[in-house]
Amino acid sequence: MGFFDKLKQGLSKTKNSFEEKMNNVFSNFRKVDEDLLEELEEILIMSDVGVETSTKIIGNLRNRIKREKIEDSEAVKQALREEIKQIFDELDNSLHLETTPSVILVVGVNGVGKTTSIGKIANRLKKDGKKVVIAAADTFRAAAVEQLEIWANRAGSDIVKREEGVDPASVVFDAIKVAKEKNADVLICDTAGRLHNKKYLMDELIKIKKVIDKELPNASKEILMVLDATTGQNAISQVKAFKETVDITGLVLTKLDGTAKGGVVIGIANENKMPVKFIGIGEQIDDMEIFNSDDFVKALI
Repeated sequence: MGFFDKLKQGLSKTKNSFEEKMNNVFSNFRKVDEDLLEELEEILIMSDVGVETSTKIIGNLRNRIKREKIEDSEAVKQALREEIKQIFDELDNSLHLETTPSVILVVGVNGVGKTTSIGKIANRLKKDGKKVVIAAADTFRAAAVEQLEIWANRAGSDIVKREEGVDPASVVFDAIKVAKEKNADVLICDTAGRLHNKKYLMDELIKIKKVIDKELPNASKEILMVLDATTGQNAISQVKAFKETVDITGLVLTKLDGTAKGGVVIGIANENKMPVKFIGIGEQIDDMEIFNSDDFVKALI
């Protein structure tokens, strides 16, 4: 099964909920009028796209219908697809890993799937011929290092680890040294899951970032926040809170296959002006791909 088919399957809960409502709206040929637009806006809001983003999409769609004199409901659906796609395409979702080594710092709250995402991203980069080193800098959670080591082995990547409870920034420092010695292309740094209101944990994140900036001042750096799609609208507020502490460069979306709230991806990208860089569908090591807006929108509508 190709990734697009997996994406379609993974988004099936969201798609079924979305399409059932869409089909009711477009089932019979009907006039393209304000009632139609109001119904579409309601569907977007009910699909967890969010009020702000739904209002923006329908406002743009309304202007487009007038401008292009659209009178066919099927053409309205196509225009809707294009308006959603435009939200993603306004953002740079490419990975910037130009230097050797480059750094990916992975952050997020507890339980969103950071460890598995790191393993899958490492595997994806290895397939592209890159040498990867992983820093096990989540030194708080019991078994975090062991879990990460399993995924690192699956991905064929080196891992730098220390005993539980040590300063995470020191693990990152050691990992930078190893990455330089091994001439690694990419260093991926795990971090402990943290709630944005735990100041000491957010300060620790700043400390890790300072170590990276000091030891690799000219390196390409991506700070990726992992989000669990099943959390719906809460994901939007999580991103806002983390952005205040670290300069997040992109998002990794997990668990899209377990939710009917996949529409939240659109709201997250729009409200936070934050590109989605990776999307995870499923539990296998190959179930992670670079985000493609065209595939996502086609799988959704």
